[in-house]
Amino acid sequence: MKLDVHAAVTTAALLAVGGLLLSIWFGVRSIQVGRQSRFYRVRHEKEVLGWQLVTLAGILGVVALFSRFFAEPIVYTFYEPSPQPSLTPTISLTPTISLTPTISLTPTITLTPAISYTPTISPTPFIPPAILVQFKSSTTPNPQAKFSPMLFANRILNGQAVNPKTTFINPVGHMYAVFSYINMIPNSQWTALWFRDGQLIYFETKPWDGVEGGWGYTDLDPSPDQWKPGIYQVQIFVGQDWKVSSSFTVTGEAPTGGVTPTP
Repeated sequence: MKLDVHAAVTTAALLAVGGLLLSIWFGVRSIQVGRQSRFYRVRHEKEVLGWQLVTLAGILGVVALFSRFFAEPIVYTFYEPSPQPSLTPTISLTPTISLTPTISLTPTITLTPAISYTPTISPTPFIPPAILVQFKSSTTPNPQAKFSPMLFANRILNGQAVNPKTTFINPVGHMYAVFSYINMIPNSQWTALWFRDGQLIYFETKPWDGVEGGWGYTDLDPSPDQWKPGIYQVQIFVGQDWKVSSSFTVTGEAPTGGVTPTP
């Protein structure tokens, strides 16, 4: 049986711990016996022997700690450790037969509905042709123009939204979609489209009458009965380039017409 460095160091540490425990036990016993003796010489010899054993226990404790934490690295500085064989499985289970279907069922008839419902809002927003023909500006828009996501509120102050929210309860009233922007060119065409549940309900398109950067808004103020519950989305375009889309929700039934007072 070969004893490697690690096993030898571990064995030495265990032996030192065992000797420490025995030395403490015999030392304490010897001190106790000496204190019980009435003769000075016997008492002195027993106590000296007991303290010697306790001291030996302390030395063995130091030896055990040294063997456990320092001996092995010191030995390896003089003797390079031998590589340990790695466990390699000798048998690998490899399936020899794989089941491959030989017949694939391919449908020969595709059912196509006679009417396809295409939502008005596509993954990439675009301006409907009926609005494109209303463009008036001949200024080339800046493709680097950028708009922030919009904030929705019923009131603005110094061009910014007051108490913006994403959910509104009827009656809604005047709605502002406030945004910040940069790199706009004056007189370039810009467009705002308002949708409810995918249907276009309002738009504005005109030459940009603001400055190159700052705060702006598009607003919607229909009659109260037109604020139907649903998901509303506003899309901003510069020229024909889509810049940003933001949404808000309206809940509760829209109010009906006013009550006529009775004479």
